Amino acid sequence: MKPIIGLTGGIGSGKSYVGRFFNQFDIPIYLADKEAKRLMIQDPVLKSSIKSLLGKDSYHRNGRPNRPYIAQLVFNNKKLLKSLNKLVHPAVQADFRSWANQQKAPYAIEESALLFEIKAGDKFDKIILVTAPKDIRINRVIKRDNVTKERVLNRMKNQLSDQKKIPLSDFVIINDGKEDIAKQVQKIHNQILKLIK
Repeated sequence: MKPIIGLTGGIGSGKSYVGRFFNQFDIPIYLADKEAKRLMIQDPVLKSSIKSLLGKDSYHRNGRPNRPYIAQLVFNNKKLLKSLNKLVHPAVQADFRSWANQQKAPYAIEESALLFEIKAGDKFDKIILVTAPKDIRINRVIKRDNVTKERVLNRMKNQLSDQKKIPLSDFVIINDGKEDIAKQVQKIHNQILKLIK
């Protein structure tokens, strides 16, 4: 079984940016958020489970998810969001496993924003956490998504703080614009390769 590594971090921490440094070592990265969206369209079992949970209006006639409708239902309903996650995350995990086993690299990475929040930490051999100061993260997301500070803070509320995530992680990458990311990634990559041998 190929070692699988979780890459996580709060919104605006720069997970995808850090991921590109692992790509330079030919380490493949599975983007959980992107693949979840694909599975919600392509996986017939997942689709029918979502329709059972949220009603037939959760999908358009063309078979694509009605995202505004779903967001409106789950945004203020934590219980419903939890139920939806319980359907989507196992489908994503199964898809990731089969994808990881097809990769030729010595290990594979899954980039997942909510890795700890969905209690998936024990599914990985090692976990890399990307951190950055809160104000930097807020500014990055405002710039990237063209949203208000209030929207960013609301999204942050649904994520655990770095203080809670650090003790649960095996490696921590500081992405504050000062620390050298390439050096940090090189070091972690070498340590993972040593563990595999």
